[in-house]
Amino acid sequence: MDKQIISTSKAPQAIGTYSQAVKVGNTVYLSGQIPLMPDTMELIEGDMRAQITRVFDNLTAVAEAAGGTLADISKLNIFLTDLSHFPLVNEIMADYFSEPYPARAAVGVASLPKAAQVEMDAIMTL
Repeated sequence: MDKQIISTSKAPQAIGTYSQAVKVGNTVYLSGQIPLMPDTMELIEGDMRAQITRVFDNLTAVAEAAGGTLADISKLNIFLTDLSHFPLVNEIMADYFSEPYPARAAVGVASLPKAAQVEMDAIMTL
């Protein structure tokens, strides 16, 4: 099966040996997004709410570049350096997703790239 590399300037550019997303058949694998601003490649300024919102905005941009929307996400993985922020993730996620919700995992981690406090990746089915 052919692989299609997905790329958009509306989300942070890949800063390593990976692609923003890869489409194989009708499945799209979205790489992890941290709260980087696409134009500056710097972490968004502001509180945890701003960081979580930026990550969802970045995922939205990559999903759209692949021909889908967040509604097409079948699996969402959330990585937090402080799991006490999980209720806030749920609150903000309700602004981006409606039922039926994707399958999801939330994992506490020691650290993330660029000292981000949140990262998310996803699998989307078109």
